[in-house]
Amino acid sequence: MPPTIGDLYLEDVRRQFHGQKKLVEKALAQVNDEQFFEKLDSESNSLALIVKHIAGNARSRWTDFWNSDGEKPARRRDSEFELESGDSRSSLMERWEEGYRSLFEIVDPMGPADLDRTISIRGEPHSVVKAINRQLAHYAYHVGQIVFLAKHFAGSRWESLSVPKGKSEEFNARMREKP
Repeated sequence: MPPTIGDLYLEDVRRQFHGQKKLVEKALAQVNDEQFFEKLDSESNSLALIVKHIAGNARSRWTDFWNSDGEKPARRRDSEFELESGDSRSSLMERWEEGYRSLFEIVDPMGPADLDRTISIRGEPHSVVKAINRQLAHYAYHVGQIVFLAKHFAGSRWESLSVPKGKSEEFNARMREKP
């Protein structure tokens, strides 16, 4: 039986979530601990704070996804934008992993029939498709911030995460050669 639109959608959703996570981790690998916590100005977020926010959001949204509201009562969103004692790079990356583990425990086994279900975020009913799209867009927004900041801090040491400058034609030629 050919894949349904639901199968194709979920396949792409999984690819996008896994890809965004990998992109961030490759970007963060190019900055040192000092840069991880550095802010461009007093109104900006550091890489650390953006990681902390995504982790907190993911844990809240995806933990007990099917049965409880996506905005958990214990979540302290405002604290995700403040460094607290004990916030080290390793502790924040552990939270990051925990958040994504919560996400993948729900999304990876999801089937097309699950897309017809309804969940709640902040008391508002969401189709599962709407909830997934909301999270994909939210995380992509912050992934862009992370890549921008990491590239800024890495400077000339930056290793491209996609097609390097001046290599588009070479990349396109390789893509055309694939079966």
